[in-house]
Amino acid sequence: QVQLVESGGGLVQPGGSLRLSCAASGSIFSIGSMGWYRRAPGSERELVGFITSFGAINYKDSVKGRFTISRDNAKNTVYLQMNSLKPEDTAVYYCNAWIQEIDGSLGDYWGQGTQVTVSS
Repeated sequence: QVQLVESGGGLVQPGGSLRLSCAASGSIFSIGSMGWYRRAPGSERELVGFITSFGAINYKDSVKGRFTISRDNAKNTVYLQMNSLKPEDTAVYYCNAWIQEIDGSLGDYWGQGTQVTVSS
């Protein structure tokens, strides 16, 4: 069994910063791509960015230059550093990871979500 646990959300003023973390635990053999999605009120879930197991990174255009994704493979953790936050970044943020378990099964796993609110 595999779990993704997120932390780091909260309330921040426009222009501020937050760092989200997502740690995977359980019967993990290997982790492929890890990424972050978000869902704003009344909107569809959208991809914020992802990082492959080789370190290649891709971002949604609206967050390029402001958000940075990184991962620590030794800790099975992915991070999302968010700078210059805007009110339109307000959403529930979810981490996602493709994980192969020790028994060989492959799954697409999601965190529980963490609220990010950008407001003065």
